Amino acid sequence: MKIIDSIVTQAAGIAAIRRDIHSHPELCFEETRTADLVAQKLTEWGIPIHRGLGTTGVVGIIKNGSSGRAIGLRADMDALPMQEFNTFGHASKQAGKMHACGHDGHTAMLLAAAQHFARHRNFDGTVYLIFQPAEEGGGGAREMIKDGLFDKFPMDAVFGMHNWPGSEVGKFAVSPGPVMASSNEFKITIYGRGGHAAAPHNGLDPVPVACQLVQAFQTIITRNMKAIDAGVISVTMIHAGEATNVIPDHCELQGTVRTFSVEVLDLIEQRMRSIAEHTCAAFDMRCEFEFVRNYPPTINSAAESEFARKVMAGIVGADNVVVQEPVMGAEDFSYMLLAKPGCYCFIANGDGTHRESGHGQGPCMLHNPSYDFNDEMIPLGATYWVRLAEEWLKPAV
Repeated sequence: MKIIDSIVTQAAGIAAIRRDIHSHPELCFEETRTADLVAQKLTEWGIPIHRGLGTTGVVGIIKNGSSGRAIGLRADMDALPMQEFNTFGHASKQAGKMHACGHDGHTAMLLAAAQHFARHRNFDGTVYLIFQPAEEGGGGAREMIKDGLFDKFPMDAVFGMHNWPGSEVGKFAVSPGPVMASSNEFKITIYGRGGHAAAPHNGLDPVPVACQLVQAFQTIITRNMKAIDAGVISVTMIHAGEATNVIPDHCELQGTVRTFSVEVLDLIEQRMRSIAEHTCAAFDMRCEFEFVRNYPPTINSAAESEFARKVMAGIVGADNVVVQEPVMGAEDFSYMLLAKPGCYCFIANGDGTHRESGHGQGPCMLHNPSYDFNDEMIPLGATYWVRLAEEWLKPAV
């Protein structure tokens, strides 16, 4: 691997920052301490900053030369509302809050790149360092864009990166097209007529209707969508009743829908609504159908993905840049890719053996209470950010 020497030299200090962030996790739009730390370090290194986009977002601005070209590099800062099982020295000090997705590491890798840029500006143009809040359900990317991210800081393309457990450190994954799914939620309330469980004929029982809906929704996947398209409908909550001898007067279903295209999402929402309303009507009942679209699918543009792949290959070798298989998880970097060309890639986080004594007994997987970011990745991730910007903003010969 061709890691930048100066980044390796400073890696221990950046790892200490990462562990400090891990110890003090903050949830969506509450990343005040983290943002203060990021702003402090950027300012200390002589990098101008802008604060407040998306409530707690921080943007670092690094200019060199006379070119009007610009590139955006994004890292997310927020944690998850879950209890950490790890007990090592840098475990969460906040009950019910944990960096279980590695956003502390994403922030650290971009800070390591920023530290290098502050001393070595081998490019012609502008690098925007985007430290984003509220990826975990808050839509922080969307909110930063609403607050003028791309108006105040015009850039030609934007790039993001996420750690990926289970793969050997030293590997990247990148591909054009859809790489993460849309995330959407539904809530269906079926209204019947309650009564005594011994006399069901005197009421309208919504529970059997709910059971039919759960089964019928799966026919959308198997019989309405093209066989080559991907989609997932998951009914994850069913709430009804308060007593065993009472037929409830209503039943509530909730769950999620995930797709790799808006067209498939449109189809699923329309069919779910139709099935719910007509099935209820067939049993002389009615329903309220709510469908909320959260994050759109994350779709990499072809040219930027190929550009990123070449940069990665120059660092770790072509054999260590693998095809990025799409996953049904969602990512709000998708909003940035709707506004700008760009690429979202994965960087391998290892198999979990990097964790110190005192880690939980669970696997080192994303959103797991025993997870921890692998500090060994910091120099590699930072090197990728630096080389990507340098190649993108390469001075004209």
